[in-house]
Amino acid sequence: MDRIYAHDMTTTSGGNISVKDENGDVWITPARVDKGSLRRQDVVRIRPDGSKDGIHPPSSEFPFHLAIYEARPDVKAVIHAHPGALVSFSMCGKVPDTRVFPESFNLCGEVAFAPYALPGSKKLGERIAEQFAKEAQPTCVVLENHGVVVAGDDLGDAFRRFETLEFTAQALVHANQLGSVKYLDTAMLEKAHESQHQGLDEYDPFRPTSVGKEARKDIVDFVHRAYEHRLMNSGWGSFSARVDEDAFIITPQHVDRRELDLADLVVVRDGRRAAGQLPSRVARLHRAIYQAHPEVNAIVNALPVHGAAFSASEFPLDSRTIPESYLFLKDVPKIAFDDVYGDGEAVASVLSVKNPVALLESNGVMVAGRTALDAFDRLEVLESTAAAIIRSRALGAIKPMPDSVIEELLAAFPGV
Repeated sequence: MDRIYAHDMTTTSGGNISVKDENGDVWITPARVDKGSLRRQDVVRIRPDGSKDGIHPPSSEFPFHLAIYEARPDVKAVIHAHPGALVSFSMCGKVPDTRVFPESFNLCGEVAFAPYALPGSKKLGERIAEQFAKEAQPTCVVLENHGVVVAGDDLGDAFRRFETLEFTAQALVHANQLGSVKYLDTAMLEKAHESQHQGLDEYDPFRPTSVGKEARKDIVDFVHRAYEHRLMNSGWGSFSARVDEDAFIITPQHVDRRELDLADLVVVRDGRRAAGQLPSRVARLHRAIYQAHPEVNAIVNALPVHGAAFSASEFPLDSRTIPESYLFLKDVPKIAFDDVYGDGEAVASVLSVKNPVALLESNGVMVAGRTALDAFDRLEVLESTAAAIIRSRALGAIKPMPDSVIEELLAAFPGV
């Protein structure tokens, strides 16, 4: 709840979370307690016989939590909240189409919709449980004029799904402001899914080392900062740093980006990983760039919501907006979806320190830098530029800087 509230995905009085333990007890957030100062002892237990333990009454929404657990024995955690973009969908009687990004579809699937009923009522519980009980077994349900309910195997699973669904909804809102949104067909989704498992059993079994202590600290620090500034979310986003000619350190798979620690990072040497560790799925793309460009020493993949909106739209990201944007981003190309899941050569032919930023079709953004700070700085400039362009759509047409201004900038700041 701290994380949901801190990132404005619920309000002081809104939202509730529950977990079902191995004894069948349901632990749920309380009614009428400030979500910004919730304590462990405030959480209420509801026993299978209906009795309750706690210093507060349970959330008034507890009936639909119990209804979900009854309808879906596989569910062990439920999150309900009112994040802004998903509330917008609920107000319009729509659900976000998760086929806009592979990870959105893989994690959230097809989103269901429950018609309105009075909050806290038995009818609302019945309508929500009816959706979760469908043959497709959805894990995300938008509530008409209300918000969203998301379920998971555990609380971490439910939170990653909740966070991803709100990110997806935000990106769709922004992408629709730019124009048409490109959705992924079944073949594209299958290609993305298959690529996640390619090559992982071909690496040599050598032990992890403490190589690159400074690089490890840089990666962890910048990933944590990226999470706090919404440039990454708990399950998405990769950062790597070179340690020698054909070795680099990179973020792992399946580790919450907010909780990332030095020991979680994976060494990739000569195209092979340390035993027992899984590097980020983009590791092969990073290696191809490092091999092609010795001057690149850090690479970041991210899903900042405005930049991701451009990656899902046909609308180009024109960086000729203000001097800083063009100097730090140069021209911003878009790398085709198939190339994102290729061997990395096509990506390496586009990305370098001279052309440090690219959109990845339906996969967010990618940035290269001479240092970890350089890469992160350019990522921040990219997102702020993308956000400014989207906001400008409500004001009128952008007036890009002319070629004469670009030439003057490049001559005055040749090293940027």
